[in-house]
Amino acid sequence: MARAALTISSKNYSSWSLRGWLLCKMAGLDFEEQRVDVDDPETRQELLLLSPSVRVPRLSHEGVEVWDTLAIAEYLNETFPDAGLLPIDRAARAHCRAVSGEIHSGFYNLRSALPMNIKAEHKRFKIFSGARPDVQRIKEIWTDCLGTYGGPFLFGEPTIADAMYAPVCTRFRTYAVELEEPLQAYCETIFAWEPMVEWITDAREEPDEVIELEVEF
Repeated sequence: MARAALTISSKNYSSWSLRGWLLCKMAGLDFEEQRVDVDDPETRQELLLLSPSVRVPRLSHEGVEVWDTLAIAEYLNETFPDAGLLPIDRAARAHCRAVSGEIHSGFYNLRSALPMNIKAEHKRFKIFSGARPDVQRIKEIWTDCLGTYGGPFLFGEPTIADAMYAPVCTRFRTYAVELEEPLQAYCETIFAWEPMVEWITDAREEPDEVIELEVEF
């Protein structure tokens, strides 16, 4: 049987690739990375238009092709039920799915105003008014989850929700978004998480190939 493969794009810029990659790591899947050229039209759509509907990341596993990050999450949860991608408790499981779906289908203003760029660091960055409600809503989600389940991850232990919100932590750090406790502690937990350490290390070593994304927008 061929080894599983995950097709991803830029580790520095691609939030959707990060989510899919984290999910595979959390599931304990043995997979190889397949990188697509950042000049590929579909890849540039995903990076520049921030669309979750293109087919990156894409998981190939035992003859099955799965794209769309939430589809990958559900597939891995079914295939590796002991990996703990979703909470055991039924109500918590529904809550986890709800907040994961919210970041998957919403927050467009935040994604466009604060594009993922792990290597960048802005000491001061003015967030335009359209993105502020998105930032506030994410803070509400995190506060609710951490208060309800006790941290240090959103549902106590790492779940699909943490894979979905991990790129937001990088955005908040890149653009110096102020976070009160326990939200700052949550982001520090994400940054210290072993798979995130690996991803960020690779992202910082990635060549600067996508010139357009150096422009603040």
